[in-house]
Amino acid sequence: MKKRKILLYNPIAVFFDMPLALLAIGSVLDPEKYEVIIVDGRIDENPLETIEKHVDEALCFGTTVLTGRPIKDALAVTQAVKKMRKDIPVIWGGWHTSLFPKQTLKDEICIDVTAQGQGEDTFKELVEAYATTGDVSEIKGICYRNDEGEIVKNPPRVIVAMDTFADINYELIDVEKYFEKKGRRQLDYISSTGCYFRCTFCADPFVYNRKWTAISPEIMVNKLAELHEKYQFTDLNLQDETYFTYRDRVIEISERMIEKGLNFTWAATMRADQGSRMSVEDFKICAKSGLRRLLIGVESGSQEMMNWLKKDIKVEQVYMCAERCKDLGIAVQFPFIVGFPEETDKSIEETVKVALDLNSMHPNFHTPIFYFKPYPGTTITDNVVKEGYKLPETVHEWSDFDFVGSSGPWVSAEKYDFFEKFKFYLKFAYSNQKWIYKPLQLLARWRCKHKYFNAPVEKKIVDKFFKKQQLA
Repeated sequence: MKKRKILLYNPIAVFFDMPLALLAIGSVLDPEKYEVIIVDGRIDENPLETIEKHVDEALCFGTTVLTGRPIKDALAVTQAVKKMRKDIPVIWGGWHTSLFPKQTLKDEICIDVTAQGQGEDTFKELVEAYATTGDVSEIKGICYRNDEGEIVKNPPRVIVAMDTFADINYELIDVEKYFEKKGRRQLDYISSTGCYFRCTFCADPFVYNRKWTAISPEIMVNKLAELHEKYQFTDLNLQDETYFTYRDRVIEISERMIEKGLNFTWAATMRADQGSRMSVEDFKICAKSGLRRLLIGVESGSQEMMNWLKKDIKVEQVYMCAERCKDLGIAVQFPFIVGFPEETDKSIEETVKVALDLNSMHPNFHTPIFYFKPYPGTTITDNVVKEGYKLPETVHEWSDFDFVGSSGPWVSAEKYDFFEKFKFYLKFAYSNQKWIYKPLQLLARWRCKHKYFNAPVEKKIVDKFFKKQQLA
């Protein structure tokens, strides 16, 4: 029996993480019945040409979409696919369709189905439906356009334990090409889905309803051992929202990695409250197993603001984690967000202080500062919309929405100018730099300490003469 082709597309983005969402849904399909073809707009020099080779034999076409700029490429490719073959079923999944299941279909006739939440079982059932009756009306976790052209939203799908799914099949992509793009032999992996927490600036509670599931330690480590032997990666990038959700699980994984002698480093996300409940010995076990970097979201240096954001962590817990990582030489990214609605000058001052404290503790501690932009599906966004803030209203408008570079309306021009300078000096002042930068580093430290950023001559020097030199 000839295999049916399943065509999947990963849109262009600025990073080169492996397309784990597409790998996940592609891996659950029966390999005896289906040939999964993943085309990545970041890797393939001519993705449309590759798609055209397979589109006539494809059972369906799917893509995963993040809210923001990746939508633009996903739309262009989807429209091109429909021109190549008008009758091919098109499925969109990912964060954007979890947040806007109906709007996406309403705005674009070229999209037939949107998927919400955990996608493995949903996609498997969709593929089976297209291979048989074509009827998707009973499939949970989707929104679709029926024969009358009406948009129908089916009941949601309950999150399923990850151990029930098939292993991720990395042979569906050219792993070496991702290593090449990354500039290191770094494998991306996800060991858990969802998040228990209730942060008001995050869409995760909306998408996964504060549920969480993970691969069990034994299964995970055995799989990592197989992958390491096969791909010889030197670093593991864990893409979990909250990898350290359960201390016992993390420690068991680390101990099993040590026992198997797995020789690679790894990086993961941690909440400060999770880290504060771990002992110094726990941190040492993680470091011994290869932990090289953590991402610990701080968001604000103000406890009052943290409480307003429902972070459910204490500033003291952030410092506790920082001290332990400093002692063990574990690098940390401590992201902050400024420009929240109702944020006070006092709150901003406290954020500046904590960011400076953390950044100056260790050369491998970094405190990137982002500006708040209302992300759909979050409590804060719901509140500002009620107060008159206008969100994009179509999938096309969302494709132009920039979550990273620009500031929202709650940041004055004066504050924006301050933070743009502060971010440069903070990053430059305390990171590892070549000897030629040392005099400028000393001046940058003085500026950070005194919050004095007028006449930024050294910034102009670095920007002009050392533009190609990446600053740590």
